[in-house]
Amino acid sequence: MELIQLTSDYEIKPFDCGDAVLNGFLRDKAKSFMENRLAKTYLFCDEERIVGYFSLLNDKLSRQEVASSDWRKIKKLFPHEKHMGSYPAVKIGRFAVSLNYRGRGIGSRLLDLVAQCLLNDPGYSMFRFLTVDAYVGAVSFYERNGFRRLAPSQEQGDTQAMYFDIKSVMEP
Repeated sequence: MELIQLTSDYEIKPFDCGDAVLNGFLRDKAKSFMENRLAKTYLFCDEERIVGYFSLLNDKLSRQEVASSDWRKIKKLFPHEKHMGSYPAVKIGRFAVSLNYRGRGIGSRLLDLVAQCLLNDPGYSMFRFLTVDAYVGAVSFYERNGFRRLAPSQEQGDTQAMYFDIKSVMEP
């Protein structure tokens, strides 16, 4: 299996993760997001099949958008002189695994690839956190992979804001 960045000339193969919104994004919007510099999409492929994909865009963790108790936890990660009103992040805008590949650890492998992709790309700007607005049904998956909830009692409709400290996977 290989990870490839979506390009404007890539012919997107049929993909079904069981969610019409995620399927539609890949089929109808991912290239436009790339062309308009809104998000990069990466495809995890097994020969000619798309096993899964994720899209990345810039984000931040901001004091105004985070519950006070969560903000205190985040500030504790930094020395006092580095306390700021917001911290840079990269957001996982979309994340999906094909129904045909579920239950094989592909999602966790993809999250590892997200982190490695970002840490190994010297052209990417600096950031400390990875964020995601996880579907409520996927929250436990993200928690198993090291993400923490932001304001756990304040779900945003059918999603839950979550974050991951990328420093936790960096080699010393």
